[in-house]
Amino acid sequence: MRILVDTNVFLDVLMAREPWVRDSRYVLDWADAHPSQAWIAWHSLSNLYYIGMKTVGIATVCHQIDAILETFEVAAGNRESVLRARRLKMPDFEDALQATAAQTCGLDLIVTRNGDDFVHSPVQPITPALFRQQQQRRQAPNVG
Repeated sequence: MRILVDTNVFLDVLMAREPWVRDSRYVLDWADAHPSQAWIAWHSLSNLYYIGMKTVGIATVCHQIDAILETFEVAAGNRESVLRARRLKMPDFEDALQATAAQTCGLDLIVTRNGDDFVHSPVQPITPALFRQQQQRRQAPNVG
């Protein structure tokens, strides 16, 4: 399974936002354990930097970005992908860019807390909590 992780999941961990940090941390740990299976959209890095430098400081956010780049593939965008995002019937343009990045890279899921904003996404959204539940069920031994 190949996933795109939305900016809010990284911010949950970076800023220790409750009650989401535990499930979001699980997603990032899953990515560490599954090389080349987790992606971040190119524009998410600038969003993380901008928000992170104001909330946790430049040193902390730069450390987080370096850690992300050790684990995550980066989904780049171009003119055509931006035009495709503009044509999606999604209420938030940034979310449309996420969806288009995931589609362009042929990813299976977008892990986000804003699932309602991805109703018209070409790639299915899943919350970090549901992603965690599904992964833990897959790892559970069958008894019987």
